[in-house]
Amino acid sequence: MLAEELITDKIPPLSRADTGETALRWMDEFKVMHLSVVDNGSFLGTLSESDVLGMTDLDDPIGNYLELLNPAFVSQRQHIFEVVKVVNDQKLSIIPVLDVQEHYVGSITIAQLMEIIADMPVANNPGAVIVLEMNLNDFTLEQIARIIEENGTKILGTFVTSHPDSTKMQLTIKVNKVEIGSVIAGLQRHGYNITFFEDQGEAGDDLRDRYDSFMNYLNI
Repeated sequence: MLAEELITDKIPPLSRADTGETALRWMDEFKVMHLSVVDNGSFLGTLSESDVLGMTDLDDPIGNYLELLNPAFVSQRQHIFEVVKVVNDQKLSIIPVLDVQEHYVGSITIAQLMEIIADMPVANNPGAVIVLEMNLNDFTLEQIARIIEENGTKILGTFVTSHPDSTKMQLTIKVNKVEIGSVIAGLQRHGYNITFFEDQGEAGDDLRDRYDSFMNYLNI
């Protein structure tokens, strides 16, 4: 899913001539803390609620405070995951979308992103979650997927987290089954370090107890 498919036309951009008072009123009306500022189709930046509250006079035009604007944006052909990263990095409640000529085409709200992510199979479908820890150089999704599929289970989605000061990474896997005892056993046989799993089947509690006991034994 691309940014151009997520654009909302419900939230208009501000112009240079709009006042701080107008900005605050629209932010309250549309339940956002940021608004795009556009001049004849050209994107000038994003104005935050805190920027407005710091204005000398709320009746002043926003054009007097262009230095406060955040220049961050996404292009209309960027994937939703890249959009999420920009929103998170910039701490925005709304992200402007520009075309290839960098003309403003609309905005995406964080509420829209959350709704779409919640409807994705990885979040919306039932299934168990497994977290593996490994060295960055040892990461091979193909082998992990083969082990999981050999046990009659499919991967719905994955994501990787890592710390810049570490050679370790964590791979979070969502699968399409709630009973994953055979998957856990298969991953263990291949030496994978499982730091978390969620098994909702009847044997889940017993599997968790046996797994915890085994890990405690290794740590002795």
